Amino acid sequence: MASTPSSVRVVWDDRFTQYDFGDSHPMNPVRLDLTTRLARALGVLDLPNVEVHPVADEPDLDSFLTQVHTPEFVAAVKAASADPDHADQAFGLGTEDDPAFRGIHETSARIAVATRDLCKAVWEGEVDHGVNYCGGLHHAMADRAAGFCIYNDVALGIRWLLDHGAERVAYVDVDVHHGDGVERIFWDDPRVLTISVHETGRVLFPGTGFPGDIGGPDAQGSAVNVELPAGTGDAGWLRAIHAVVPAVLRAFKPQIMVTQQGCDSHYSDPLAHMAISIDAQRTAFETIHDLAHELCGGRWVALGGGGYELVDVVPRSWTHLTAVAAHHPIDLESAVPQEWRDYVTTLVGRPGPPRMGDGVADGGHVWFRSWATGSDPDNPVDRAVMATREAIFPHHGLDIWFD
Repeated sequence: MASTPSSVRVVWDDRFTQYDFGDSHPMNPVRLDLTTRLARALGVLDLPNVEVHPVADEPDLDSFLTQVHTPEFVAAVKAASADPDHADQAFGLGTEDDPAFRGIHETSARIAVATRDLCKAVWEGEVDHGVNYCGGLHHAMADRAAGFCIYNDVALGIRWLLDHGAERVAYVDVDVHHGDGVERIFWDDPRVLTISVHETGRVLFPGTGFPGDIGGPDAQGSAVNVELPAGTGDAGWLRAIHAVVPAVLRAFKPQIMVTQQGCDSHYSDPLAHMAISIDAQRTAFETIHDLAHELCGGRWVALGGGGYELVDVVPRSWTHLTAVAAHHPIDLESAVPQEWRDYVTTLVGRPGPPRMGDGVADGGHVWFRSWATGSDPDNPVDRAVMATREAIFPHHGLDIWFD
């Protein structure tokens, strides 16, 4: 067990900001720098139970990466890393979503090593929780880059866990986009439960993640997809999470949880159509944290993911994530430190948000209607939840109507 009841390792390395597709690309690494600066300004990274670690060097990247990715894909990334002008689009490289840049192999691998090392530290009991908000690159496939993701750090971390004794790993993804890469890599592996709560693929990339997608022939019920309608707000989103995630996790009985907290579900994110507040996101993080303690003895690896409102959303959301992991949640009414706002003003010409919340919570809580109150067939969120419960719950011995 970890040496302290709530020890947390946050991985940070200034080189993470080299994961940079260019100034015009939505995934600007300034979001990572601003998150770290905000967490520091609020004292989260200086808490006595929080340790900040750089990334260790991996002596054999090829052997590490090919535990999930094909050798041909790794070779293509290395070639694009040396000569970006000749990136092979057959591997998803040099595209509008995933432009090649010099050093793309080393930078992408560094993020994956960080997530793998956190999985190792949590599994071996060095720490209770691990946080890598620079990770969560869930769209990368075994044989190609996709959706701003080159190497799938999530899958590489889970693969290490499986190779070192884990028999039941739960992956929970609340990014607005379907966690397709992780799901696909473990599609037919009953040891890995993948749960993705996302905006419907009928209107949003990657166009997948429907309730009937439940896993391969040897892992029926191991892929769980909740596809929510565009425009879903706080109450509906939290209701959907609570109507599916806790029950399935309790039935699966995971030994460790690896989760992806993309914050692109926020109402001001430019790449999606949901209406979620920072306040509701923090509520979801607390739910996931509580479930890790209830079901896994606290073994939890929390990752970032998507999030393209670079100033107002990403830094606050993932600072809340880190603070929740540290058992030191930040009051949503807390002022954003002036030093951080001054830095942001110098950087982008505006000061950023004044408070750590969006003013939605009531007494620190975002309220929603429990599934125990019954479902409404005329409500599109309830219909989406019921579709998932009907597809998944029987595989886990659960009642589709009652928790």
